[in-house]
Amino acid sequence: MEFADIFQSEEFKLYGIPFLICLARITDVTIGTMRIIFISKGMKYLAPIIGFFEICIWLTAITQVMENLTHISNFFAYALGYSIGNFLGILIEGKLAIGTVVVRIITKKDSHALAAKLRGSGYSVTILDAEGNTGAVNVVFTVIKRADVQKILPIILHYNPNAVYSIEDIRYVSEHGLPSNAAKSKRNIINFLARGIRK
Repeated sequence: MEFADIFQSEEFKLYGIPFLICLARITDVTIGTMRIIFISKGMKYLAPIIGFFEICIWLTAITQVMENLTHISNFFAYALGYSIGNFLGILIEGKLAIGTVVVRIITKKDSHALAAKLRGSGYSVTILDAEGNTGAVNVVFTVIKRADVQKILPIILHYNPNAVYSIEDIRYVSEHGLPSNAAKSKRNIINFLARGIRK
């Protein structure tokens, strides 16, 4: 059997095409999920680029489905690829930890030791006095890179184990709102690009 004959065989139509459809759908939906997340983060240049590749792969997958309507396995492969692609897209985005978040900590216990530790770790911290259901509380705010969330949680639990905290995505933060190390890195990148443009 010649190589070209493999693609015309009944076995390939029954197993090979559904596999390729599923793989294509996994790829394009994963990319699509990432694109939506990038849009929500305000990444206006990266999102259109990956959107181009997303639609090219999708067209390949849907063309194969339409050309092989007699095999129901292609429909299941299409749906399975869509489901897996969504899962992988969210998983990858979580690993990349793109963006900036605001961490809000509410504590009855004096929060100055916690604030001092966070500031010592390079994070900007704001403390407010507030009134809770059972009395006076402190509200601590800090803006951090999303990748630093797992670093900051042990600090919160160590100094204020009963604190209530929430973490929220933010689309944009001024450089003055970034932790000192993140702001420094941002300035370094801008300076590097500026030097390249001048050259």
